[in-house]
Amino acid sequence: MSDQQPSESAKRTLGVQLKELRLNADLSGVELARRCGWHKTKTSKIEHGTQSPTEADIRKWATTCNAEGLIPELITTSREIEQMWTDYKRRHKRGMKKLQFHAMDLYAQSKIIRVYESLFIPGFLQTVEYAKAQFTIHARLHGLPLEDVEEAAHNRMARKRFLGTGAPMFAFLLESSALSNNTGGLDVMNGQLTYLEEVSSLPYVSIGIIPQGRVRSLYPGEGFYLFDESLLKQEFWSGAFQTSRPDNIAYFVRVFAALRDQAVFGSAARAEIEAARSRLQGT
Repeated sequence: MSDQQPSESAKRTLGVQLKELRLNADLSGVELARRCGWHKTKTSKIEHGTQSPTEADIRKWATTCNAEGLIPELITTSREIEQMWTDYKRRHKRGMKKLQFHAMDLYAQSKIIRVYESLFIPGFLQTVEYAKAQFTIHARLHGLPLEDVEEAAHNRMARKRFLGTGAPMFAFLLESSALSNNTGGLDVMNGQLTYLEEVSSLPYVSIGIIPQGRVRSLYPGEGFYLFDESLLKQEFWSGAFQTSRPDNIAYFVRVFAALRDQAVFGSAARAEIEAARSRLQGT
């Protein structure tokens, strides 16, 4: 998994927007800094995304550039950037056990949840044994209490009550590599793959597999969750990213559609699951 924080690119994008306002106002960075009453290096840092502007900074910047009408939009963008990234140290203050319940309202309010994973089985589709194996890895990586693993895994199962109800509907896309990455050992993986086949027959649940060796029209990437067309969530080694920006959502809707075109479903997907089982048994 890449460990780059996606919020960093959003900071740079905001910096570019502010730079364009300055250039449109025919101001140098030094002159803007003088009029705003701060050091000239602050202007450069904000424009390059290495320093986040405060809301007061944004108001001064836009006013100085005669762009007061853009202040609400720029502040909204800045506030969302601050909420985009949550590092695991802050996120895990709730503990692994409680964290499994924090998005239940979001699940209940969504009409369709689209999920893409390239490395592992998504939480909605995990068996408790697979979840325990995954949480054990996670706990060791982040220095979390191993004694919380059992309860956290059982708590994760609570989200399964949404599967097959139509409220919400689910569309899962998995790379074949997600089926073959051995998490927990052969017994755990056999049980997980069997459960995956069972879930694939539920109503309102679509599971597509992108076969190994398929000629790609879009390369594999980071896993993501799309909740309707209003929220995107991704998890990385060091933290979690989310955004509700329409341009980002639209981009990932297109990505999901392109990945879906490469996937197989139904009996062909079940054949991919069995092929993964055979690969695991051959290791």
